[in-house]
Amino acid sequence: MGEVPQGTVTRLLVDWQAGDDRAFEQLMSLIYGELRRLAGRYLDRERDGHTFETHDLIHEAFLRLIDQRVDWQSRAHFFAVAAQSMRRILVDHARRRAALRHGGDVRRLALDEVADLAVHRHEELIALDEALSELAREEETLARVVDLHFFGGFEHDEIAALLGVSNPTVRRRWRLAKAWLYRRLAGSEVPVGAD
Repeated sequence: MGEVPQGTVTRLLVDWQAGDDRAFEQLMSLIYGELRRLAGRYLDRERDGHTFETHDLIHEAFLRLIDQRVDWQSRAHFFAVAAQSMRRILVDHARRRAALRHGGDVRRLALDEVADLAVHRHEELIALDEALSELAREEETLARVVDLHFFGGFEHDEIAALLGVSNPTVRRRWRLAKAWLYRRLAGSEVPVGAD
């Protein structure tokens, strides 16, 4: 991540949302590289022959962000929303393809099957997305760590900087989120925080 003064991205996001086209241009010059990296990590986990290119995923995510009224709180908030938007785009695409190919049948996926961060089949991505959405409803910070680490490819120290927490806090949240997702994908109902 580049050396951007604290609050610059947030200010530009607010100005862009208010209709300032110059703010959008400045914002893109500051964050496009990071968005490219984020989109690239998402697409690396897709099956061979996927129809999205990196720039297509970034532009589609921005189209969705334009339509939302978001009270931008920080750079971390923006990247979490962007990561979630990219995940939603790919999941929506996977759902459409699964419905066409398989009549909508979706099988459950055990987390240990994705431990190597290889999500190649549409059904697996859909099952993981459903579990992650449920986790976000119960504990948004855990889901945000998963989005940034698992899908976005951010390292723990990068996530800590984005979220404004310590590296050990990110590691604890990652372990807790993995355990919760494993139990959820295995079919167990386990509350957040249970070990």
